[in-house]
Amino acid sequence: MTPRGIRNNNPGNIRQGDNWQGLTGTDDLGFCIFDTPEHGIRALAKVLMSYQAKHGLRTLRQMVTRWAPPVENDTDSYVDSVCRACVAAPDNPYTLTPPRLTQLVTAIIKHENGQQPYAPSVLQAGVDGAYT
Repeated sequence: MTPRGIRNNNPGNIRQGDNWQGLTGTDDLGFCIFDTPEHGIRALAKVLMSYQAKHGLRTLRQMVTRWAPPVENDTDSYVDSVCRACVAAPDNPYTLTPPRLTQLVTAIIKHENGQQPYAPSVLQAGVDGAYT
């Protein structure tokens, strides 16, 4: 069966809250449904960018813990998975340059869905859209 995040074009499994570009509704558990994967990836990237710009989160551990809090997730496992994929230590500064943002988005998609099915061009279009 296709994972919820892929079915909903919401590979970060973002819950209802903001009026995102491309948002078409929510599913039965309150997860956003987007019209395209690019819009779902854009929302994921924008949330991560806000973690640094608005919330001052500077490490992968801080960002992943906010993204996937321990009340809902095995956050330590999530941090380990993301750090391996990003080839970074959990408590070292991790500035979200465009290439690093793409790397982090890709790692989150893989962890959230057990797969990362998108072509590089789809990922890049979603991340690039976060800058507009």
